[in-house]
Amino acid sequence: MGHPFPIREIARQAGLSEATVDRVLNGRGGVRESTAQEVHRAIADLDRQRTQVRLVGRTFMVDIVVQAPERFSTAVRSALEAELPSLHPAVVRSRFHFRETGPAAELVATLDRIARRGSQGVILKAPDVPEVTAAVGRLTAAGIPVVTLVTDLPASGRLGYVGSDNRAAGATAAYLMGQWLGDRPGNVLTSLSSGFFRNEEEREMGFRSVMRARCPERTLLEIAEGQGLDATQYDLVRAALERDPDIRAVYSIGGGNNATLRAFADLGRDCAVFIAHDLDHENSRLLREHRLSAVLHHDLRHDMREACRLVMRAHGALPPAGPVLPYAIQVVTPYNMPARPGE
Repeated sequence: MGHPFPIREIARQAGLSEATVDRVLNGRGGVRESTAQEVHRAIADLDRQRTQVRLVGRTFMVDIVVQAPERFSTAVRSALEAELPSLHPAVVRSRFHFRETGPAAELVATLDRIARRGSQGVILKAPDVPEVTAAVGRLTAAGIPVVTLVTDLPASGRLGYVGSDNRAAGATAAYLMGQWLGDRPGNVLTSLSSGFFRNEEEREMGFRSVMRARCPERTLLEIAEGQGLDATQYDLVRAALERDPDIRAVYSIGGGNNATLRAFADLGRDCAVFIAHDLDHENSRLLREHRLSAVLHHDLRHDMREACRLVMRAHGALPPAGPVLPYAIQVVTPYNMPARPGE
């Protein structure tokens, strides 16, 4: 395959040996298909990044490790690549490690591989479990700064957190829910992708606290562990609706909103108020179709920019600064959506 990149640069991007990359590029066999795909992805990443930044100034190789549905991982990649020009004169090169779900041991193995081969920094979205916290400690001991993204690991040795104030986001959702439901009867379904992500736990706590204070008569029902994936989310929502005929509203903390709406429709049920998080492609479409009431959105581009700057400061490339404050959320309705590219 034609490309302008040296084998050494491709090997560094892919995290593989130069010999392995050479075998893939020259079609000599003896390499697993998954490894060959890693080489091709590395070349594609290098090519895309080369078109967005001019390779001048100091270069930082940063690993982006995210456990989330594909729609969110794609948004993270797009947000980072959109911010690359703003980081001049430094250049940030990125390696992406995305997974939708899986055992914590696999995520830990990824972090330990990064610790062994080296990196200028890790931007991490991961569940708050002891084995991940320990792996972050090993990265820090290896001199690799870790910045948590969207969801925090406060007991770890991470350098800092970038994202929104999740408890305030949950409280905002409760305020809107109470206002929009008004005097109409109905219970509220809260949906988490997993109980191990701290951001979702904090959103849920903020939501319950305000709902108890403002709408004590409403029953809140919770489902979790759908991982934000449509197949599992549909089954969980449908079972909840079948158990409780009075569910009339949804606060979606962890995603899978298309599947949630499909479960309502298949049972002939109406969802009077539906509040969700993150203005990804799916939620943008649902909001434009008026199938979501509102999306609580925060700027991922801001998060990625601040995460990269934290890494640069850790290496002395930027002057010290105060802590990064949580970014304010924006309540997006069908009538104040950001324009799509080309509009």
